[in-house]
Amino acid sequence: MNEALHETARTMVSRPRGILAADESIGTMSSRLEKAGVEVSAENRRAYREMLVTTPDLSRGISGIIMSDETFNQKMSDGNTFPLAVHNLGILPGIKVDTGAKPLALSPDEKITEGLDGLRERLKDYVSRGARFAKWRAVIIIGDGLPTRNALHANAHALARYAALCQENWCVPIVEPEVLMDGDHTIERCADVTRATLEEVMAQLELAGVDFAGTVLKPNMVVPGKKSGQQASPEEVAEATVSVLRAALPDSLAGVAFLSGGQSPEEATANLAAMQKHDTPWPLTFSFGRALVDPALKAWHGEASLIKEGQQALFSRVEPNSAVLVNA
Repeated sequence: MNEALHETARTMVSRPRGILAADESIGTMSSRLEKAGVEVSAENRRAYREMLVTTPDLSRGISGIIMSDETFNQKMSDGNTFPLAVHNLGILPGIKVDTGAKPLALSPDEKITEGLDGLRERLKDYVSRGARFAKWRAVIIIGDGLPTRNALHANAHALARYAALCQENWCVPIVEPEVLMDGDHTIERCADVTRATLEEVMAQLELAGVDFAGTVLKPNMVVPGKKSGQQASPEEVAEATVSVLRAALPDSLAGVAFLSGGQSPEEATANLAAMQKHDTPWPLTFSFGRALVDPALKAWHGEASLIKEGQQALFSRVEPNSAVLVNA
């Protein structure tokens, strides 16, 4: 079993490819459709995801696609399920299995991610229908006195329980502890919190017996808070981020696939490129959502006649991220 997990994890982070995060919840996706002037409906959410996954040559730059439960259960225009269609395109099908971040009890300014109840059975079902990997996102907030030790421990413990259940079911876990870039904190503060978060997550994964070589980490990049007024160059972001990763991660980890976390598409790509200049024991790739798909949604605009334009917009964002990994 372990070698199968290792092979899948290696494929997920194999250069020059990254992972496409197309797993927005129904509420988030509906909001984005509405903002783009597209009628909100299950059919339009389905059509949007079909436009993305059928982008010509997508497998050249994308190794896996993370889907929401809704998309995983929908069918393409040709009648194939999304997992089967993605597999047939040479891309690994993945599934988001958490049920969202809710207020942490007795610490309402912080979040805890829910979804562990019934997860073993849900994973068995997803894997039986083609899922090769899964994703769980934890949210860590920087603020006055935040994050608390309790929030770090609770979220890390949940991530570890999720990851262990994934591997028990022959499914590679993407472990996503996101330190939000909201706020006025400095890049130095972000580095400190990110390191503390990752150290706690790694400790909990080890306690749970999770196989690091069959695990992909999806962390934030170390950047200043949006309201800090501090500007950090790609070289500064890369130096801060890689330093934190080296201090916190085991060498045996399969790889690191960064989230974009609200950065502009251009910023995320520039920071990813700068990181490739650093030697690390694990590949550093991308698992972007908005930084890849927002331009596609704007170009498509819900019109069947604009599918090619939407796909071109997606590929125009995948290609530069893939390109920075070619010679890494």
